[in-house]
Amino acid sequence: MTYQPFTDADLRFLKGLVAGDRISTGQSNLEIHSHDESFHKSYFADVVIWPETTEEVSAVVAYANKQKIPVTPWGVGTSLEGNPLPMFKGIVLDFDRMEKILAIRAEDFHVDVQAGVKYQDMNKTLSRHGLFFAPDPGANATIGGMIGNNASGVRTVKYGGTRDNVAKLTVVLANGEVIHPGNWAQKSSSGYDLVHLIVGSEGTLGIVTEATLKLAGIPERFSAAVATFPTVEQATQTVYDIMGSGLGPAALELLDISTVKVINEEADAGLKEAATLFMEFTGTSEVALKEDVRLAEMICEDNESNSFESGVGREARNHLWENRHKAYEYIKRNNPGLDFMILDTAVPLSGYSEMVAYAVTTIEKYGIRGYAFGHAGDGNLHLVIAGDFSDTAFCKKRDEANFEIVSHAIAMGGTATGEHGVGIGKRKFMALEHGESLNLMKQIKRMMDPNGILNPGKMFE
Repeated sequence: MTYQPFTDADLRFLKGLVAGDRISTGQSNLEIHSHDESFHKSYFADVVIWPETTEEVSAVVAYANKQKIPVTPWGVGTSLEGNPLPMFKGIVLDFDRMEKILAIRAEDFHVDVQAGVKYQDMNKTLSRHGLFFAPDPGANATIGGMIGNNASGVRTVKYGGTRDNVAKLTVVLANGEVIHPGNWAQKSSSGYDLVHLIVGSEGTLGIVTEATLKLAGIPERFSAAVATFPTVEQATQTVYDIMGSGLGPAALELLDISTVKVINEEADAGLKEAATLFMEFTGTSEVALKEDVRLAEMICEDNESNSFESGVGREARNHLWENRHKAYEYIKRNNPGLDFMILDTAVPLSGYSEMVAYAVTTIEKYGIRGYAFGHAGDGNLHLVIAGDFSDTAFCKKRDEANFEIVSHAIAMGGTATGEHGVGIGKRKFMALEHGESLNLMKQIKRMMDPNGILNPGKMFE
């Protein structure tokens, strides 16, 4: 795809579409929007624009399409695969100014929001109504970013990911046309499911500006528990046994001993340094909750757990989840001067134990420092590889290990990316994972974005 160079005439036209304080070619703004939380190199746009309405987004995109200028949507840059990087320069649309909660319809368990609304901030407001948006990526990501990557998190095992919790969208297509796929009904069998097509497309098919999200009631009661095991294999087998028992945990997280040690060092968490499961159960009955925890403890004992601590209070429980969410941050802080790659495989639950063992064995084979944790309840493994990415020899080992681990996950019927998206880093696995279906994906992209202006360089090599 050939793009036109950005000119002074382009800048003058765009300044006529948005207020002067919401468009910038300043070096500091271009720098901020040149990198995310991933290890991928920086890419600099020509201009950053902060729209405030769908109409402004539509006008900018329509002009960019006519002039063949790339457009890259931007949330807050917390993505981990280079998803929002402007690889071919052009325009970055930063949704920081589109952060309004448009309507809370508690009786329908819906909230209407602009794409720049931040997940954690939104849930604080929703809590006053006894409601929350369940997908939890950990970081205070924007809703637009979560929709783009189909983010999920620790509560996916009970509530599903972002894709399962979006009812309706407002989307700007590549030619500037605005569509509104979806509806407010609880179910529909009308037409193609364009909502699910857009969710997870990383802004390559259209730019989401507004969304109706499905909400859940904040659980009346919860019970958290922490179990430790002699080996990761015993912990992962416990995951399978708990899910197979029909207990239905609200969260079920795995941390290997290396990750636990880092959390203890960085946060003085006082965790037992062993393979660990964090569990949480929710419900309306204290009796039923106690029974769920008792059964979970029995399953842990059957798998030779070292310890099982239940009845964790609200403050301690919040501290546990805060430390889990910050695991990647703690790992980075604990390894100053090193670079990091996060593998994000997901496999069928029956193969999770094997997948974790394979990943750990592989990095040991290559002599690589790694940390394993993840959303065990839905088969999602995060493996953080730490090292000096300026060292060519190390990078060769890193890439070989990455290829072996991801290929193994795909061979098991799994995926290269459970929740971080394809972005730049996972493009090379698309053909292996999707086979002939990849050709149809490319055809859809060409049909919806014939000039290739929407977030180019992502998804497909």
